[in-house]
Amino acid sequence: MRAQAAVAESGLVRTVTSDRPVDLAHTIAPLGRGLGDPCHTTAADGTHWHASRLPSGPVTYRLAQSGPCAVRAQAWGPGAAEFLERLEHLLCLDEDVSGFTPDHPKLAEAHRRCPGLRMLRTGLVFEALVPAVLEQKVHTKSARASWRSLVRAFGTPAPGPAPAGLLVPPDADTWRRIPSWTYHRANVGPQRAQTIVRAARVAEALERTAAQDPAEAARLLCTIPGIGVWTAAEIGQRAFGDADALSVGDFHLAAIVGWTLLGRPIDDDEMVEYLDPLRPHRYRAVRLLEIGGFAHKPKFGPRTPLTDHTWH
Repeated sequence: MRAQAAVAESGLVRTVTSDRPVDLAHTIAPLGRGLGDPCHTTAADGTHWHASRLPSGPVTYRLAQSGPCAVRAQAWGPGAAEFLERLEHLLCLDEDVSGFTPDHPKLAEAHRRCPGLRMLRTGLVFEALVPAVLEQKVHTKSARASWRSLVRAFGTPAPGPAPAGLLVPPDADTWRRIPSWTYHRANVGPQRAQTIVRAARVAEALERTAAQDPAEAARLLCTIPGIGVWTAAEIGQRAFGDADALSVGDFHLAAIVGWTLLGRPIDDDEMVEYLDPLRPHRYRAVRLLEIGGFAHKPKFGPRTPLTDHTWH
């Protein structure tokens, strides 16, 4: 009995290694949706905990940097074995960055400083879609509050010895059945709520897009009313490992790219044109600027007010 209890406590364990550095913290950062995310947390010892819903079932996993080129994973729940089998896939250990040779001094320096940045390929399309839709055209602070509210109301306890409060996000059928007034109370406007419900109805088909070329997968996502280029890019950055998934339409991104690389603001069209030589690594370039400490945009005035959808 003691041996069985020890196995249950430690979960299934696997360590993966690469022939080049892996920066775990920066690689998986896009999984988290801010402080207090019910599905993701970083412990005091620097390990990263996350709860997901895989085809084989719910899983709690714990990731730790076990060396410059190594990551150790523990996993619990029905989806544990599947998760560990896909670990290299998740961390994009197979990606080829030999063609990424940026000319701009800031990009080149960021790439030198952060050689361990990898893309993220969860393969979980609907799981990435819901928080991306919640973040459409609203402040990130408001969107993340909505995410916390809905997951805490409809998520399920994470399996295994998970940190207190860690939850597995609701499945697609649950998202589809959440009443409109509950979305409303969570400060989610009708357009975003309806987009989530529409996507939930075809969630099984959406998951199959993970096997497509990322550009084709993004095109298929955009056939769903309410899913546009920005949302498809945000999904691709997490579910497809798409190093080129540029978030065109982001409220701040074009200005950040402009001020950082050109010393002046630019719009989306100019950003797309300027970054075109970096294909298929435009999103990688943006991430490097962020984590390399170069990304900036001057502040010229007070922040726009948060939008409250609960009163109408």
